[in-house]
Amino acid sequence: MTVPETTATTATTATTTATTAAAVVGEASGAEALRPHAEDAFADELKALAAADDRPRPARWRLSPWAVATYLQGGTLPDGTVITPKYVGPRRLIEVAVTTLATDRALLLLGVPGTAKTWVSEHLAAAVSGDSTLLVQGTAGTPEEAVRYGWNYAQLLAHGPSRDALVPSPLMRAMADGMTARVEELTRIPADVQDSLITILSEKTLPIPELGQEVQAVRGFNVIATANDRDRGVNELSSALRRRFNTVVLPLPATPDAEVDIVSRRVDQIGRSLDLPAAPEGLAEIRRVVTVFRELRDGVTTDGRTKLKSPSGTLSTAEAISVVTNGLALAAHFGDGILRPGDVAAGILGAVVRDPAADRVVWQEYLETVVRERDGWKDFYRACREASV
Repeated sequence: MTVPETTATTATTATTTATTAAAVVGEASGAEALRPHAEDAFADELKALAAADDRPRPARWRLSPWAVATYLQGGTLPDGTVITPKYVGPRRLIEVAVTTLATDRALLLLGVPGTAKTWVSEHLAAAVSGDSTLLVQGTAGTPEEAVRYGWNYAQLLAHGPSRDALVPSPLMRAMADGMTARVEELTRIPADVQDSLITILSEKTLPIPELGQEVQAVRGFNVIATANDRDRGVNELSSALRRRFNTVVLPLPATPDAEVDIVSRRVDQIGRSLDLPAAPEGLAEIRRVVTVFRELRDGVTTDGRTKLKSPSGTLSTAEAISVVTNGLALAAHFGDGILRPGDVAAGILGAVVRDPAADRVVWQEYLETVVRERDGWKDFYRACREASV
C-alpha cells in the first residue's frame, strides 16, 4: 500500500529534522572543517553555474545536465567565471554518467582503486542535488538498516512500531526528498544487504512491512554507487543487481601529463586546506613521482625499452597525491619549503613496498637498473637508497 500523504509528510519531516541537525553542526564547525563537502568547498562555482544556466533541468535538479558536466570538467562562463575541473578525463564518460542520473537507472562508477570514483560521486551529487552527504559507506559489516531503515529502540519499546520510532537511512531520505544518494564500495557490502537495493532501484519503492506501509521515491531520486573489482575479499554483485545499474568505468589517467596535472591540482587544494606553503619548484618532483608510479604500474619504462616487474600495490593516482602531500609537509616543517627528492623518497618506498619480501626485490631492481642510470636523477637515487636502508 502507498504511504498516505500524512505519512509521506512525516518521512519528509524526519528527513528535514536530520538535515537541520546536520546543518547546525556544519554551521558550528564549517569554518574549521578539515575537508569541506563539495557543495561547500565549491559553493561559489555552483552558484555562478546556476545563475548562468538557462538549459532545461530535470525535476529537483539544481543544475542542467550540461552545467553538471561543466562543473565536473571545468570551463569558463560567459561572465568570465572560471570553473575549475574536478575530474580530468574523457568528457564523454562524465556526460554518460550525468545523463544516466537524469533517467530512472542508477549509476555505478567502476574502476581500480585510486581512479577518483568517490571524488566524482561526491561532486555529481553536489551538483545535481546540492547535498553530497546522503551516503552509505560500504564495509564488510554494513547492516541492512544502513540501506533501508532502522529503529529508535527507546521509542520502539515504549510505543511499539511507528513512524516516530523509525530511523530513515540516507537512501530513504533521498527517496522522500527526490535527492541523489551515494553508496560507496558497493562490493564490500555483504551480498544479502546488497540485494536489499533491488526493490529500491527497480520499483523505486521501499516497503516497511512492520507498519504495512511503503515509501515511494519522488522525482529526482537516484543512486550513485562506486565499486572496484581488484580488492581481495569483495562480494561480487548479483546479475539482478548489476542490471539495475548503468556502469561507467573510470580509467587511470591516459598520459603522464594528465596524471601530473591531476596530482598537482589536488596537492594544491589539499595544501591550502592544511595551510601548507605552496611549492613553486615542486613540479619536477611531482613529475618524478608520477613517472615512478606509472613505470612500475605498467611494467615498462616510459621509453618502452626496459621491462619491469610490478609490485603488489596499485600505485594509483590517489597514492601519488598522498606521497606528494606528505613530502610537501616535510619540506614545509623540516626543510626549506622546497619539495626535494628526500621529501618524497620515504613515501614512495611505503607505497611501493607493501609486501616486504617480494616488493622490496622489485624496488631494488628498479632503483639499480632504471633510476641509477637516468640522467638528472642522481639526487633522487641517493635519497631512495637512504630511505631503503
